[in-house]
Amino acid sequence: MKTLAELRRSQPRDRAVRATLAILGALVVHAWTCGDIALDDFDLERRAANLKRFLSVDLAPWPLREGEHGLGAHLAWAGDLALRHGLEGAWRTLCLAMVAIVLAAIAAWSLSWFAASSVAAARPFLDAFGGGGRAWWLVRAPTRLGFVFLRAIPEYVWAFLLLATLGPGAWPLVLALAIHNAGILGRLSAETLENLPPRPLQAARGLGATRSQVALLAAAPLSFSRFLLYVFYRFETCVREATVLGMLGVVSLGYWIEDARTKQYYDEMALYLCFGALLVLVVDLLSAVARRALRRHG
Repeated sequence: MKTLAELRRSQPRDRAVRATLAILGALVVHAWTCGDIALDDFDLERRAANLKRFLSVDLAPWPLREGEHGLGAHLAWAGDLALRHGLEGAWRTLCLAMVAIVLAAIAAWSLSWFAASSVAAARPFLDAFGGGGRAWWLVRAPTRLGFVFLRAIPEYVWAFLLLATLGPGAWPLVLALAIHNAGILGRLSAETLENLPPRPLQAARGLGATRSQVALLAAAPLSFSRFLLYVFYRFETCVREATVLGMLGVVSLGYWIEDARTKQYYDEMALYLCFGALLVLVVDLLSAVARRALRRHG
């Protein structure tokens, strides 16, 4: 029986992996030595003092600063902030995320058929991947590149561009989330269509069904549950990003977080952050339940 060392020596060595790790290591060393990272600027004693002051003073709830140590005073303070801004901000954040993901899902589902090589082909569901003639390649390639372009630009950049063109309001935030997520969902939906079991689709084609008939009556039902899984997963991300993008001026949790930070009310900012975390937790739990049901019945 071979020893552990002998088994390790007998394993095949992948030169590409080794070369990649060596390049990454060299890039890390270069960034550390040639960048603006300097350990001299990292004054641990001063930063530790700032952190201690921030945690013990700035983050201390207002009742505690006023000498109120009872639980009732803290609950009253938190409840007042929740009623004034927290609940409304959380609800608006959720609504913005829901509108954005619905728009993204509609755009992605509609366009993904033109990006899937199994559908956008001269002989749909019969041609091999990448086949199907030059004309259909001219359909697939721009659609795939469009998905890459949409998801390559972060939501924050889209939001800044849309704010400059549309002006202040909720639509720049919604459209920024929708555009970015449409690129992600479109790519995932196209791959789902390409990875469907080929035999049922080929059998339908063999019986004389047209491209649209196979797509609507066979491919769509087979792929829709998987597509919904991706939609629910991206919805969780939309809720988090809607909170962040709210700092651009849209009245949501992000708006009140930025407002509290500007006023240096760090205790209120921390409470709004907790509201945001709780909102994401609730959405995550609901999304997990929905995904589990889809896997069970899909």
